[in-house]
Order: sequence, then C-alpha cells, then structure tokens
Amino acid sequence: MELTYQIYGVGITRAKKIVALTKVDPNKRTRDLTADEIARLQKALEGVMVEGDLRRMIRDNIDRLKRTRTYRGMRHAAQLPVRGQRTRTNARTGRGKRRTVGSMTKEMAAKLDAAKKV
Repeated sequence: MELTYQIYGVGITRAKKIVALTKVDPNKRTRDLTADEIARLQKALEGVMVEGDLRRMIRDNIDRLKRTRTYRGMRHAAQLPVRGQRTRTNARTGRGKRRTVGSMTKEMAAKLDAAKKV
C-alpha cells in the first residue's frame, strides 16, 4: 500500500494499522483501489490529523517558537540545524555555499595582481 507516499502525516506504522482495520489488501496499488475501499480508508483517516491541517499545525508551532525568541525558534529563523547537530564541519545545506575566509581565492588574487600592475 502506498499510503505513506500518498498522504502527508501517515507513516509506515499508521498505514499498516489503517490497512488492517479496513481490511484492504496491503499489496494493492493505490490506483487499483475500488470506490468502497477508498471510502473505508477515508473513514479510518477521519480522526487523524493529516495533510493541510498537519502542515498548518507544524508551521504554527515553528512560528510560535520564533515569536517567543526561543533558542529553537532562532535556529529555525537562521535556517540552521535545530536538534543539536554540529555545524563546524557539516550542515552545508543549512549554512549555504562555502565562503573562503582569511585567504584569497585564485580569481581575487589575479584581480589584485592585475590592479597592482596598472
């Protein structure tokens, strides 16, 4: 069953429970489900927070952390790792492209040499 890929907020464990509860064949592809099976799955997911509501709740929680200026909120605002990962050597996706500090790049050295000759 592809519930984990089709529905945001449904993981492997919850997908297995829902499939067992609704008695839908877990090996069946989502596109091959009948209207009755889809209705049973939707009914089982009614009490579960998924998709837009879940995304909204997560965004609101992060905004609350930013407003209250907590450490985690500041890390979210700066787009740095929030859960204690090291940033000295890793976290390139959060920190962006490497910038040379202290010494010059080859292009800058060439420009400086050209400027000195003039």
